Amino acid sequence: MILQFDDTYFMKKALQEAEHAFENGEIPVGAVIVIKDRIIARAHNLTEKLNDVTAHAEMQAITAAANFLGGKYLKDCTLYVTLEPCQMCAGALYWSQISRIVFAASDPQRGCTAMGTELHPKTTITGGILQQEASELLHRFFEKKRK
Repeated sequence: MILQFDDTYFMKKALQEAEHAFENGEIPVGAVIVIKDRIIARAHNLTEKLNDVTAHAEMQAITAAANFLGGKYLKDCTLYVTLEPCQMCAGALYWSQISRIVFAASDPQRGCTAMGTELHPKTTITGGILQQEASELLHRFFEKKRK
């Protein structure tokens, strides 16, 4: 059996992280960072557990990937995240010089696109990969929260 390492494959891994967040009462956002088809960081939101507004999945993943690589720059890396990064996370991704960002669901109110946040000039961004699955998980979470 040959595994297909594509955007869908890695986004499914990020969705698994989002499920962990959901199970732990965190807003279900998950992230993985990949270099050369290898996952070097896995993370999900920890803002409730850590009582830290900066403990977004992307921030946790950036730190883990930098530690793995032994340096602060994430050149040649791709971030897969289940929700479009917010302005804070996009700023951190700018400074990390990550090569590529792939997100599932867009955030028309607080996402980096709506906020007009600039990414590093060499960073490319792609949205909509497994958007339906990520959106449904977020919807389920907030429905449960409201009950």
